[in-house]
Amino acid sequence: MNEHKRIERLILFVELAQQLNFTKAAEKLGISKSYLSEQIKRLENDLQCPLLVRTTRSVRLTQEGDRALQQGLTIRSQVLQLERSVSEQHDIVKGLLRLTAPKMFTEVYLFDICQQFRQQYPEIRFEINSSYTNFNLNQDDIDIAFRATNTPPDNMVAKHLISYQHDLVATPGYLDQFGRPNNANDLNDHQCLATLHQTEWPLKSANIDVSGWLSSNDNHLLKQQAMVGSGIIRIASYYVAKEVELGELERVLPDECLQQGNSIYLFYPQVIYPAKKHQVFVKFVQHYFENLRA
Repeated sequence: MNEHKRIERLILFVELAQQLNFTKAAEKLGISKSYLSEQIKRLENDLQCPLLVRTTRSVRLTQEGDRALQQGLTIRSQVLQLERSVSEQHDIVKGLLRLTAPKMFTEVYLFDICQQFRQQYPEIRFEINSSYTNFNLNQDDIDIAFRATNTPPDNMVAKHLISYQHDLVATPGYLDQFGRPNNANDLNDHQCLATLHQTEWPLKSANIDVSGWLSSNDNHLLKQQAMVGSGIIRIASYYVAKEVELGELERVLPDECLQQGNSIYLFYPQVIYPAKKHQVFVKFVQHYFENLRA
């Protein structure tokens, strides 16, 4: 058992013991109710005794819980005193932030976010793992993750950033030369450049088998080939929004594109005292996307 996890759980318990309400305690701690409940159960397992009596309407302390509260208050006071003694460093926005994000998101948004953030906080450095690997943020050396998902992990603090769909796009020149598809079946007569091992595109009317002279696991390469008129691609709308707006790419069969939401979330581990640089960066990212939507 990691001692630091036991201390963290005890501090969580102190807040719950003072509130005697899981919802209120979770809100004050800035964590989810389910995560708080799980940590309290683990603390009871660690100590091998019940700390709470739970009913459908109330929570009260057992005798062991009351003793744990008194010890926990002492430990929390010591932790806060220690934190104050090192807060000069803790509260400075400097040092390394380790991020992971999908390659397309990194290219369109994350580089710009990091550059703008450094203009305000020049002592920040970034390490970006641009991949689709699902890292375990509680174990791997990653501070903050950006992921395309509609179901962020329950044990993480998650912030919704953007919603998007997948669009079919090609250059106006390609469509002038080879014709604009009028329905999904017309795609059979076109060079459909797909991601690696993708043999069909999900559309409203049907899943359409696609084939073309190129398939790749590199969306940047597929976009490049679409930009030089090599065929039609299906890609995240945010990745080609600028080119569509400028008229360099044209949406194909827009009514066939599925409208159900895909989302990008920012998420990070639930901790009691996050570093100042983490807090400031998360708020900065949220404001960045709020300004884009304004």
